[in-house]
Amino acid sequence: MSRLYLVVIFCIGFSILGNTQQKLKKIIAFADEQYDKGDYYYALEYYKKALAKDSNSIKLLWKYAETLRAYKYYSEAESYYAKVYAREQTTIFPNSLLNLALMQKQNGRYQQALKTFKLSAKKLEKKKNSAFYSKSLREIESCSWAIENRLDSSEFTPLIHLPETVNTYDAEFGHTIKDNRLIFSALKADSSNNAEEVYDPAYRTKLYYSDRNDLGEFQQSEMNTDLFHANLNYGNGSFSLDGSKYYFSVCEDDGFKYDCRIVVAQKNDSAWVVTDTLGFEINEKGANSTMPFFTKIKDNEVLFFASNRKGGVGGMDIWYAESIDGLNFKEASNIGVVNSVENEVTPFYDTTRNQLFFSSTWHDGFGGHDVHFSNYIDGLFSSPLNVGNPINSPANDLYYFSHHDSIYVSSNKKGGYFSKNPTCCSDIYASYPLIELITQEEIKDTVVLEKKIETLLPLTLYFRNDEPDARTLKTTTQQTYLETYEKYVENYPLYKTEVIKGISTEQAENDLKDLTEFFGAQVDFGAVMLDSLKSILLKELKSGSKIELSIKGFASPIAKTAYNVNLTKRRISSLINYFKSVDNGVFRPYLDNKRPILSFVYLPFGEYAADQSISDDALAQNESVFSKAAGMERRIQVERINIYRDKSTLPLKAEGLIQNLGNKKSGVVLSNSFSVKNTSSEKIKITLPENTTVKKISSEKLELLPNEITDITLIYDTRGMTGHQSISFTISVKDYAGEMTFYTNFELE
Repeated sequence: MSRLYLVVIFCIGFSILGNTQQKLKKIIAFADEQYDKGDYYYALEYYKKALAKDSNSIKLLWKYAETLRAYKYYSEAESYYAKVYAREQTTIFPNSLLNLALMQKQNGRYQQALKTFKLSAKKLEKKKNSAFYSKSLREIESCSWAIENRLDSSEFTPLIHLPETVNTYDAEFGHTIKDNRLIFSALKADSSNNAEEVYDPAYRTKLYYSDRNDLGEFQQSEMNTDLFHANLNYGNGSFSLDGSKYYFSVCEDDGFKYDCRIVVAQKNDSAWVVTDTLGFEINEKGANSTMPFFTKIKDNEVLFFASNRKGGVGGMDIWYAESIDGLNFKEASNIGVVNSVENEVTPFYDTTRNQLFFSSTWHDGFGGHDVHFSNYIDGLFSSPLNVGNPINSPANDLYYFSHHDSIYVSSNKKGGYFSKNPTCCSDIYASYPLIELITQEEIKDTVVLEKKIETLLPLTLYFRNDEPDARTLKTTTQQTYLETYEKYVENYPLYKTEVIKGISTEQAENDLKDLTEFFGAQVDFGAVMLDSLKSILLKELKSGSKIELSIKGFASPIAKTAYNVNLTKRRISSLINYFKSVDNGVFRPYLDNKRPILSFVYLPFGEYAADQSISDDALAQNESVFSKAAGMERRIQVERINIYRDKSTLPLKAEGLIQNLGNKKSGVVLSNSFSVKNTSSEKIKITLPENTTVKKISSEKLELLPNEITDITLIYDTRGMTGHQSISFTISVKDYAGEMTFYTNFELE
C-alpha cells in the first residue's frame, strides 16, 4: 500500500472527525443557550444528544446533572452527580459531592445524604472559606435534624391536594383567599404536549382565581384578565387590609431569569387597574423585589417582601416597611435573624399568632425550601423554627398562608400532577382543621362522646388495586395505612391516564371528573378523618377506657374470592400498623398482645359485599382497576367503636365474628353457628334480634353463668337468592351498653 493512499485515508478520516466535532459543539452550544434561558427541558434534550456522541465527557455529564437539578428532576440528578463524582472525585468540580448530597436529601434519603455531606466537608477542608464548605457543614446539621424529626407530627392535619379545577400539569402557587375566592399565580402555557414541551411563545406567570361554592368546592379557575400583560410576569398577590388595593409582583425576564418590582392596583368601577409602582423604599434600583404581603403589626400597617437589595444578609432576604398611606412607605428594614446567606422568600404574617412564616433553603429542613416561622415578641423577631411535616417535605415547600383554620402551601413534592418528571411542578395543597376535639370533661359524658364519633363513622380508607403487597396470599403486611395512602396518591396521574383508554371523549370527561372527586372527597378525606379519630381515641385511652374497633375490609371483584378475603385482611393489618407506629408509637402501651386496651376486630369481606355490577374483566382495566367505581370497593371501614367503662363493658367474647361459607347452590338451606362466652363474674342474659334476614336464629341458652359458653345457631333459606351474600345479626346483653355483630358470607350459583 502506497504512502500516498494512507495519507488520503487519514485526511478523509480527519475530515469526518472534524465534522463530527463541529456538530457536537453546535449541539452543546444550543443546549447551553437553552439552559441560560431557563428552558431546561430543551437543554436536557440536547445535552442528551451530545452525550450520545460523547458519553465520556465529564464536563458534559456535569452540565446534564446541573440541568436535571434545575429541572427539579431530583432522582435523575442524583444518578448523574454520582457519575460525575465517580470520575473526578471533586478535582474538577469541587461541589460535585455537595450537589450529590443535596439531591439525596431531596429524594428523602437522609441517612445516605448525611454520609455524603460529611464526606463533602472532609474533601473541602482545605477550602474552609468557600461557600461549598460552609454549605456542607450547614447541611450536616440540617440533615441530622431531618433524621431526628421526620417522624414527628406537627399540629397540622394531612395535606389535601387541591383538585384539577385549581392544579394542572403546569405550576401553581397559592397566595390568599378573599371573599371565598382562592387567588394564585401559575406558570401556564396556552398549549403543550404530554412531554412537557411548551408551544406557547409567551410562557409567563399569570394571576388566576378559583371561587368556592356553598359546599366549599373549588370551581374551575379563570385568569385575571384585568391584571395581565403578554410580555410580563404577574404574580404573588396580597390585598390591603380594606381590600381596596392589590399589591403584586411584575417581572421582566430574560428567559426564566426574573427582574421584579412590586406594584399596586386599585379598583376602578368593577375592574382592577395598575395605578402605581411603589417607590425606591420598596423597589430599590438594580435589585429584585417581589412577593409582597400586606398586614398589620400592632397599630402599624406594614408590607413584607423578599429582595436581594443592598444591606441584606445574602441571596433573597425578608424585608418590611411601614405604610404611610398604602402607596408610600417608610424606609425598609431587614428582618435580620430569620435571614441567611441563602434565600428566604414568600413571607406571610399570622396576626392571630404574631408569627412570620417564610420559606428558606438554609435553616434546618427536610429538603430544598422548607417553611419556617418566627415569633414576633416585644418588637423583635425570634430565631426561626421549622413548621414540621406534613407541611414540609423533601421537595420545595413555599407560599405558606392561612385562612381561618385552614393552611395552604405550594409544593413540587411527589403526588402532584405531572407528565414526565414527578417533581417538576408546584401544586397547591391544603391542611383543613381537625373536627372539634372533645375535652376531658366531655369524655365523662358518654352521650357527647358517641355524638363525636358518629361524625366520623363509618370511617372509610381506600387502597390501590391489589395493595398492600400485591400477588401474595399473606394475611398481614408490614406497611402502614399512611404508606399505602401516599403510594396511592403518587399514582393518581397514572389512574387519570388509564381510566380514559378506549372510551369516547364525552365518557372520558365524565370518568375523569368522577375520579378527581373520588381522590379529593374520599381518598384524601379519609386520611384526614383518620387523624381526627386518632386524637379522639388517644384522649379516651388516657382517661382509662378500653376500646375495640370493628374494621370491615372490602375488595373489588377483579381477583378470585378467596384471594380477595386475604387481601382485605392485609388492608386491615395496615391500619393496625398505623396505630402501632403513628406519633412515635404513642399507642403502643395500649396494644399489648396479652391484654390489649386498644383492640381490633377483623371483618374481612373480600368481594362478598362488593357491588357486583363492577367490571371484573382484567383486560378492561380502565373499568376494573382505574375507575372510581372500582376504587370505591377497595376499602376498609372502621364501622363501630366500642368503648368500655366499668359496668358498661359488654361481657361477651366470641371466637370469630365472621364466617365465609364459600360457594353454594341457590335454593338450598344453609346453617352455621357462632360461640359466645360470658366474660363477667355475674349471670347475664343475651338478647337476640327480633327482625333479621336470617330464617331462624336460636340458642340453647340465653342466660349464661360466669365463663359459660353457648352457641347461636342460624338457618338461611336461599330460595330466590343469587350471587354474593353477606348476612348479619346483632346481639346485646341486658343492662349492658354495646352490641356484638356477626356476619355470614357466601356465594350462590
